[in-house]
Amino acid sequence: MSEKVSEKSNETSVIPSSELECLQPGYNPKNLQKVLREGILLATGGTAILLQMAHPGVAQGVDEHSNFAYRPSDRLRTTMTFIYCMAWGTIEEKRTILEMVHRAHVPVNGPGYNANDPHLQLWVASTLFVCGVHMHQLIFGHMDPAAEDTLYQEYSVMATSLRVPPELWPENRQAFWKYWDENIKALPISSHAKNVSNDLLYNKAGPWWLRINLPIVRLVTAEQLPPRLRDAYGLKAHHKRYKAALGITRPIYRLLPVSLRQYPVRYYLKDMRKRMDKMKLEGKI
Repeated sequence: MSEKVSEKSNETSVIPSSELECLQPGYNPKNLQKVLREGILLATGGTAILLQMAHPGVAQGVDEHSNFAYRPSDRLRTTMTFIYCMAWGTIEEKRTILEMVHRAHVPVNGPGYNANDPHLQLWVASTLFVCGVHMHQLIFGHMDPAAEDTLYQEYSVMATSLRVPPELWPENRQAFWKYWDENIKALPISSHAKNVSNDLLYNKAGPWWLRINLPIVRLVTAEQLPPRLRDAYGLKAHHKRYKAALGITRPIYRLLPVSLRQYPVRYYLKDMRKRMDKMKLEGKI
């Protein structure tokens, strides 16, 4: 899952924030919400991060400007807050989150990378789409093709909201998978990517609940990564264990109460609103 490092086009255009579809009244991405509302999506976190790190610019930016090793749960909170807000947040909440993300990206730049590079943001958004669809299919089976087409277009908000020109988002799923397959073959796994991988999968400074789940995270991540990337990261797949775990998880998860399956959405949105209220009182937003 990755974007081939390509030259930027001089003909691309960023949608003014006021014209973003997600900031328009009546915006309601039902297919996107159907995928994102499932808490099982969090199981793809390790896979998504290592896929994102496969892009050398993303990996260098995270490795040099993030305290990922010491606060991995903060990156999870930041990512899930952004994703859930784009799908369920009010217009005001989305504006606030986007402004915060843009401000956070300003200092993240250096030789060969810039957090506001639309090609880097396109790659990050692409990994979210691939991981989301993959996990949803593993648990619930394949979607109707028309619904998946709509889902793909709705996922573009993860890119265009972060200043990716809409014409950079591949026109349809066929174009997307061509882009994906071509580039996944060419991505190098840099020393920066390996540093982040080690900080994530063998973390010793994170909260206890994260550390005790790392064996499962490593199992899922190694299995879901493309083989070439898995080998480059030095990971080993355990197919039988993974299939056994999936065989147990799939039926049990589908029987769980909807309220439990959707708890992460409620948790992160509540946390976001609590933090926003505090920032308003402090005059920060």
